Amino acid sequence: MAPDLCPPAQSVRVVEAAPLERTAAAEAPGYVGSLATTPLGWPSLPHWCVWVEPPARGEPDRWEQRWITSVDAALNRWSALVPLQRVQDPERAQVLLERRKPPLRAVGRGWRASNGRSHLQLLEVRRRDVWRFEPQVTVLVSPHLRAEVQQATALHELGHAFGLWGHSPEPTDAMAVHQGQRPVLELSERDRLTLRWVRDQPNDFGRPALQSSP
Repeated sequence: MAPDLCPPAQSVRVVEAAPLERTAAAEAPGYVGSLATTPLGWPSLPHWCVWVEPPARGEPDRWEQRWITSVDAALNRWSALVPLQRVQDPERAQVLLERRKPPLRAVGRGWRASNGRSHLQLLEVRRRDVWRFEPQVTVLVSPHLRAEVQQATALHELGHAFGLWGHSPEPTDAMAVHQGQRPVLELSERDRLTLRWVRDQPNDFGRPALQSSP
């Protein structure tokens, strides 16, 4: 029998560390120089477990079905580069996709609305009685968007979730800070090169923590 790559969490505790810090990887490909890393290294895992919020009442309504279709398309794009598994239980996941409009964010003296948002936490998680460091990312994608905008939003936010904590200056990249007139629905070669480099870097995620709870 194949091992369960997404066992449920038995216990969780938050790592007390600043979550993101700028990198100085000037020689790296793509837009790595625009990304941030963590005190535990690049927030990447060899294999990701992903939970997608299900419909509220069994059969999805029109808005829910459009959201699910958009999220599925975005996940399929990233799955060509990232080994991932969909799970039904959020206790088994490191990436949690929620069908929710992000709250307004304070910017200067005003407030900014957004179609999507990703929030990173660094955790120690006990699975199968072993404590390991894990990144956990909650991804919010608004449900009331045009289908193309929704898919582009999900594609962008999932890029953050899988380790690209920053933005590309090129509008044709999925991780562009400002995309062009048409939503970006496919990963560019720069997106692919950048993620491959991040995934190749050593980090402490997925490894047993040095101090374990009894």
